[in-house]
Amino acid sequence: METLPERPLRVAIVSPTFGGYGGMEAFACAVASGLPLGTGLEVRLYLKRVAAFALRPSLEAALVSLGGRVWFVGRASAALFRALAWADVVHAQNPSPDVVLLSRLLRKPLLITVHNRRLPGGGVRARLWRSCLRLANRRFYVSNYVRRSWEGEKSWPDSEVVFPICELASDPKPPAARRGFAFAARWIPNKGVDTLVEAYAGSGLDPDIWPLRLIGDGPLRPRIELRIREAGIRGVEILGFISQAAKVEAIRSARWMVVPPNTNEDFGLTAIEARHLHVPCVITRDGGLPEAAGGEALVCAPGDVAGLTECLRIAAAMPEAEYARRAESTYATLLPKLAGPPFYAEAYRRLAE
Repeated sequence: METLPERPLRVAIVSPTFGGYGGMEAFACAVASGLPLGTGLEVRLYLKRVAAFALRPSLEAALVSLGGRVWFVGRASAALFRALAWADVVHAQNPSPDVVLLSRLLRKPLLITVHNRRLPGGGVRARLWRSCLRLANRRFYVSNYVRRSWEGEKSWPDSEVVFPICELASDPKPPAARRGFAFAARWIPNKGVDTLVEAYAGSGLDPDIWPLRLIGDGPLRPRIELRIREAGIRGVEILGFISQAAKVEAIRSARWMVVPPNTNEDFGLTAIEARHLHVPCVITRDGGLPEAAGGEALVCAPGDVAGLTECLRIAAAMPEAEYARRAESTYATLLPKLAGPPFYAEAYRRLAE
């Protein structure tokens, strides 16, 4: 008698979304697209519409590679219930009460990846989310900084820090082919673009040898452009919003990636993108950013113009051999921390057991 083939393990990845392609969507897409049917898993991505949802072209383009394995569902909806009922394992992004409580009601093994720190305050919502987090079978945090905000100094059982994955570029340029500094972020308060421009202006570096390329846009742009013009700051090139390919080329062409926020960053994906291209970072000691940037980064306090100026000068004066060592080490020390799709496939199988 011929035996029927064993059906694949069904995994529902559930992520809230405002409709754009942000860090959480990038992570969920990277895991789902990296686990096709041939792996013994059937993975579906369920994007849960939240308040003010508006589907943007950036997210639509990112979902093309997943074909028909993506569904949009509403909060606490019948469609969400059916999605969780279909699954053998649920992988939630953040401890949303509707996903957690429905998963427990249906007795589904639950993994939660926590992307955001717990905000101060002990209101009803904060207590509910923390209680829901405790109901998970396993918890992955994007940084120890995020984990401590939820669990305190001592980790709960079945919790660990796992760097989030996304699509990362390769093919770094040799150090001799790189010039200057790169910055990439939304131009909003506390992301550090204003601090960086002031620090660069005071650094006294040769603008031809050490240019500063600013990637991104936002409400601070008119003010920054006015400051550059009025102060006659040479060497600053404003690239604005550019394609992903152009962004990658700007990062791989830089000697250093500068990530100077003052926002209690949960992680710091830009630093990971740079490190994967062997580009070391200049950062602020902000939230989980030091974990993302690694031990080869040059570090100053958030919002410290003088400290950032000194870091830029140290970066520019660094001997070639020392820079080459840091460039190689910042990449080599990152690799063991990047958990790819096979890591998640094994985590799902262990949960299903």
